[in-house]
Amino acid sequence: MKRISILLTLCLASFSMLAAETTNNSFLPSIKSGQELFLISLLGIMTMICLVIVVVTLNLNGQIRNLIKPKVEVSDEYEKAMQNRTFWQKLWSLKPIAFEKDQMLEHQYDGIAELDNPTPPWFMYLFYITIVVAVVYMFGYHIVGNGQIMNNEYSEEVAIAEKAREEYMKKFANSVNEDNVKALTEVKALEDGKKIYTQNCVACHGANGEGVVGPNLTDEYWLHGGTIKNLFHTITEGVPEKGMISWKKSLNPIQIQQVSSYILSIQGSKPANAKEPQGEKMVAETASTK
Repeated sequence: MKRISILLTLCLASFSMLAAETTNNSFLPSIKSGQELFLISLLGIMTMICLVIVVVTLNLNGQIRNLIKPKVEVSDEYEKAMQNRTFWQKLWSLKPIAFEKDQMLEHQYDGIAELDNPTPPWFMYLFYITIVVAVVYMFGYHIVGNGQIMNNEYSEEVAIAEKAREEYMKKFANSVNEDNVKALTEVKALEDGKKIYTQNCVACHGANGEGVVGPNLTDEYWLHGGTIKNLFHTITEGVPEKGMISWKKSLNPIQIQQVSSYILSIQGSKPANAKEPQGEKMVAETASTK
């Protein structure tokens, strides 16, 4: 009964922790109360099944032994010796040495006798604990479904890396200037540049760079130069006399580099309703995507 009580305590403790985690939404932050109750009930049922399996396993060895080997009348001397065992002997379910001859099995190997001792309790407790942990792990990682399995770990690592990248970009944004700016070719950088263009430049230059109030950005003609440095300077300082504002207070140098690179990437795209060429013809730097 003592072992059963210990195992029952372990199972109930495991169930209580899972139920508390589920109620606190640490496993499923978006589930509703009805779903939580269902999961808690399901966990309780499975925990009881686990307990039954453990109890059956616990008593199976003794039951088989009782079927094969009939019970033997124990003497008062044996009972007294069992009561006077040391703490260590009680902890490990050991019998007094004087009665080891009663546990000796009939067969021998090279003169070595084998005693009919039970499996050490520490080993059995460890085995039972692994069963409980396995059930808890199964629910926490596969049934409840929000354990740190590989997909979740990958998503979290990607999110952490993206956050670190953003912090890096903010920290070193001011390191880009008109003298060292280069056209970006990475897909991610050009996508970011397109977002900046869509948010800030569409009203004057059109959704595809075809030109509206401002000039066409997709042809070979430029009013203020078509290199990455020319574009960086024009966007940074603006052209006040022609109505283009300076963007250096709204965009950081990295963002200006991205939108400049995006403008170079749409060269020769020939959008519909393109505005007539303005300025001087020159071959701009290309920023094709990889």
